[in-house]
Amino acid sequence: MNEKVKQLSQEIESFVATSQEQLEEYRLKFIGRKNVIADLFAEMRNVPNEEKKAFGQAVNDLKTQAKEKFQRLIDALNDLGGGVEEYPDLTLPPITGEFGSIHPLSATRNRFIQIFERIGFNVSTGPEIEDDWHNFTALNFPENHPAREMQDTFFIEKNPDIALRTHTSSVQIRVMETEKPPIRTLSPGRVFRNEAISARAHCVFHQMEGLYVDKGVSFADLKQTLYHFAKEMFSKETQIRFRPSFFPFTEPSAEIDISCQICHGDGCNICKHTGWVEIGGSGMVDPNVLENCGIDSKVYSGFAFGMGIERITMLRYGIKDLRLFTENDIRFLRQFNAL
Repeated sequence: MNEKVKQLSQEIESFVATSQEQLEEYRLKFIGRKNVIADLFAEMRNVPNEEKKAFGQAVNDLKTQAKEKFQRLIDALNDLGGGVEEYPDLTLPPITGEFGSIHPLSATRNRFIQIFERIGFNVSTGPEIEDDWHNFTALNFPENHPAREMQDTFFIEKNPDIALRTHTSSVQIRVMETEKPPIRTLSPGRVFRNEAISARAHCVFHQMEGLYVDKGVSFADLKQTLYHFAKEMFSKETQIRFRPSFFPFTEPSAEIDISCQICHGDGCNICKHTGWVEIGGSGMVDPNVLENCGIDSKVYSGFAFGMGIERITMLRYGIKDLRLFTENDIRFLRQFNAL
């Protein structure tokens, strides 16, 4: 056995490779998966016990020698110009670079933040798995509200209730609990609701919610802030309207509609042939919510609003099916390379 080890050692040292073919021949014989050194390890069982340690050490040294020789052969071949071609074949067609791009939802999220940062808003984030207090109770949801039912919300635990958050309003509660007014913050993030998936709805989507709390904040401040947002996000010609509505956490409350950016008022499946598209809800923060967060509602007031980032993105880019955002179809995403 020792003679075989010495013979292979001499063969390794004397091996010369002047081409890629000879280098590959060496690799297969001494480095590859089924090499001659591996065969020596397999023959270990035939070596007497008192000689196994010395034989094993000799074979390990041979393995190391083979790897070091292989690297020297590579370096020598490269020095001879037998490695990578110094001059490529200029007659070959060019290889175009494939660059990624910003996802349209990310582009809209970034534009949201850019618009509101200019008027003093910062960005706050929070957990996607929430407790009952931050997702429901602190936001003035009554115990019998439909959103607390299993058919509307994805619950992880019951008693105590732990759920995938249904809105990013829970982040606003966390901000008001830990910060003192004045507060101006945006809360972007992913939310979850048990809804049937269609061209206009999904069980997983993204929200952007805003909150402003200070002394003397009025509904007029809310309206002017959202007018500013609509003009900046879409165009100066964009129309906006407020419809009275109800939310547990705001009073008074209003739905926010803008003129449809896809059909420009002619009617389509996105605006349900009305010429208007709802983009979110808004209102003055309910005094109970302020008090739940330790803010004196007799001194401070505030407004809040929430919008779906998918809905805004559909209007910005003329996308008629919300499901495209999560299908990862490269043909769809390539349209946004310019972003």
